[in-house]
Amino acid sequence: MRHLKLFPIAITIILLWSCNNESQVFPGFSVTKTNIHYRLIKLGENDIKAEPTNYVTVDIAYRTPGDSLFFHGLRTFQLTEPQFPGSVDECFAMLAKGDSATFYISAHDFFTNTIETNLPRFLNADDFLRVDILMIDFLSEQKYQQEKEVFLNWIEDFGDYEQVLLRQYVEEQNLDFESTQTGLHYIPINKGYGKKIQEGDTLTVHYEGRFFNGKFFDSTRKRDEPFQFVYGQKWQVIPGLEEAIGMMYPGEKSLFILPSYIAFGQGGSSTGIVPAFTPVVFEVEVIEVKPKVQ
Repeated sequence: MRHLKLFPIAITIILLWSCNNESQVFPGFSVTKTNIHYRLIKLGENDIKAEPTNYVTVDIAYRTPGDSLFFHGLRTFQLTEPQFPGSVDECFAMLAKGDSATFYISAHDFFTNTIETNLPRFLNADDFLRVDILMIDFLSEQKYQQEKEVFLNWIEDFGDYEQVLLRQYVEEQNLDFESTQTGLHYIPINKGYGKKIQEGDTLTVHYEGRFFNGKFFDSTRKRDEPFQFVYGQKWQVIPGLEEAIGMMYPGEKSLFILPSYIAFGQGGSSTGIVPAFTPVVFEVEVIEVKPKVQ
């Protein structure tokens, strides 16, 4: 009976997704009036779409036209009204909970208008950016704030145990770590030079993430793929790395210890490799900084 009840909903969603024209650029895709090319991969259980002011949690990946992955992560953020026709915000608003889809959007518009930086050198002005999105969940602003308050009250109790783990690890390393107000511990390995990193700068970094037992869960060096992103823009890095990198200079290499609440938090990593409520260690090296064009 449950499947029979869901059947009309599924038909409605399919009709909504198929109301646009067939793409002439990407076979098997449809295209909106704002030139977003899309293909639905999986349907969720209802047809209620995310709206501006909702807080959405998405598994999102960005790829070049040649399908080379340059960003993948689990992100939660507040959805806003599209700033211009064909923006990535339109993609999020097309998805219901549990939906996943592939989109192709203008690379030039995404970098210059959405995250307000220069187009990376590995993309051309007329290229399309591939965006794969799984809409995990979304909440109203009121519901999000309520759940955040409950979580913060809970983490106050859990935090005592985690602080013991952090203190033991720092003491075992026998290194002179400094700490910030958020609980981030850090120690420079190689000094940098020039101006401290600013919002809007385009960075190329190498990083290695590992657990307290020394086991690696991610390494751009092992993949030989430096990570390029725009500092200070949403969907780029986890909060602890955002704070850490903002303390660095070009050419610097530093070691950072991140408590779980500024790392992968209550959900763990999108890959499932880092469990929930797990403090982690990152070694970060700033390879290149391109200042934001004023």
